[in-house]
Amino acid sequence: MILNRNMMASMHDDPPILVCADLQTEYVTEGRSHVITDAEAITSRCLELMTLWRENLWPVMHLKRIAQAAWFNPASKLTDWIAELKPRPGELAFEHPLPSAYSSTRFAEYMSNMKNIRCVLLGFSLDETILSTVVDGFHRSHRYQVISDAVACRGPGVGDPAVYKLAVVRVIGHYAGIQGSRDLVGASGKIAV
Repeated sequence: MILNRNMMASMHDDPPILVCADLQTEYVTEGRSHVITDAEAITSRCLELMTLWRENLWPVMHLKRIAQAAWFNPASKLTDWIAELKPRPGELAFEHPLPSAYSSTRFAEYMSNMKNIRCVLLGFSLDETILSTVVDGFHRSHRYQVISDAVACRGPGVGDPAVYKLAVVRVIGHYAGIQGSRDLVGASGKIAV
């Protein structure tokens, strides 16, 4: 596992890109099959980290799932961004039809043109978008750091959701660094990735 892998090559490196995965209303709407039970806590942490990145003028990127599956209607308002977490002018946004963000041609091309890129990943769809993006990125030598307390997935249907999330995070740890938000942002307010 790649736990707490230090991604900072030198003090002169560019800051990592904050990649916000699938922060869409589908995942916070009660009664939906993909609702995330701890969404309030996760969105709060995501907003804290997005605010830090924005205040420091560091790059922020957004991923939006536009699946063609029966359960995910791309024409529905449920695919809209969560209001307080939506992209701002100047922030990149990529729509991806399959779980991996690399299923977006624009995203794949953008990432392939970046050199020595480091990404901090947070958001929803841990067991789909985040997992598959990290694995695809690993095979392209792209470095990801997943913020364990700023990611979430829907319940597995059977069993304890917390145990399921922990298992998915452990699998992701084979392909990316895993770090908590407290470890990411130290007492000095500087990031440690």
